[in-house]
Amino acid sequence: MSQSISNQESETENPGQVSIKDVARLADVSIATVSRCLNHPDRVRENTRARVQQAILKTGYSPNTLAQSFRRGKTQVIMVVLPSIGDPFFTEVMKGIRSVASSRGYSLLISETQFNTMTDDEIGAMVVSRQADGIVLLASMSPFGTEVLSSKSHQALPIVIGCENITPDLAGFPSVRIDNVAAAREATDYLIALGHRKIAFIHGQMSSLLTRERERGYRASMRAADLPIEDRWVVEGKLSIQGAIQATRKLLNHDHNPTAIFCANDEMAMGCIHEIKSSGLKIPKDISIIGFDDIRYAEILDPPLTTIRQPAEKIGERVMHRLLLEVEAGRSRNGQVEIVPHELIIRESTGPGNV
Repeated sequence: MSQSISNQESETENPGQVSIKDVARLADVSIATVSRCLNHPDRVRENTRARVQQAILKTGYSPNTLAQSFRRGKTQVIMVVLPSIGDPFFTEVMKGIRSVASSRGYSLLISETQFNTMTDDEIGAMVVSRQADGIVLLASMSPFGTEVLSSKSHQALPIVIGCENITPDLAGFPSVRIDNVAAAREATDYLIALGHRKIAFIHGQMSSLLTRERERGYRASMRAADLPIEDRWVVEGKLSIQGAIQATRKLLNHDHNPTAIFCANDEMAMGCIHEIKSSGLKIPKDISIIGFDDIRYAEILDPPLTTIRQPAEKIGERVMHRLLLEVEAGRSRNGQVEIVPHELIIRESTGPGNV
């Protein structure tokens, strides 16, 4: 279920440093097999083990790390599971993760759940057999299945959630995130303060706790201001540009349009802006738009996007620090949530409401 790659910094910022991926490529085996050879050589066929050993000698792969792995029974490998490597928000989170991982001598395996190349069973086996020292889940459903998560095996393998607990079965693990309810409420409060009364909300999949929390904040703000919420004003945009384009068409297909639209992420805000402008309406004169995340494209949109900023890189750093605290010191903080601050970034996509 993963595209498995090593810490990319070893190939870009430190071109002379040999990675576990180089060993795997030379030996013509997977990175997981190299890890197994280092930690459980008795579980690997002799001819495969010999190829890996030859590749290690030929590349000069981290002899000190190799010795440390044998002594401590650790792989120096962390698995990161995320929905999509290309997502601009997760790109920033990964910067923080890579920075800490590289400084502490760890490589990364990245499992991209949107493009499955590895089965649930293979990922589950990696967890149970400790072919990685720990797992980071970034706003992603667990690829291990509830059986692995509920078994005793996961207790010995640290797992930290970055950004959100997507499903209830992940609530028992430590996490680093913003307060999504409070952030969504602040975004909606801002629109109300501008004079908007007809405010629509474009959300992601309702199976996601993230989506439900941001909708809770929106609804709480509207209730506190004693404003009605029409059913047609709350639509799903699938957390994508195309999904938001379709959702915006639905919102505009009525006699009375909302005067403001709150999108639960910036990619949906991009799709929303595109569709509104294609309809001949002006932003923010006719409709104000507010997003969520403050991805790197937000400030160069036309108009620049008002949004909620998540400190993406800081989240990545804190997640990795929390995970390595458990990996190296054995300090478990199961269920503990670390909340990092969000920020409302005001730009030109929002203006006074047309009451």
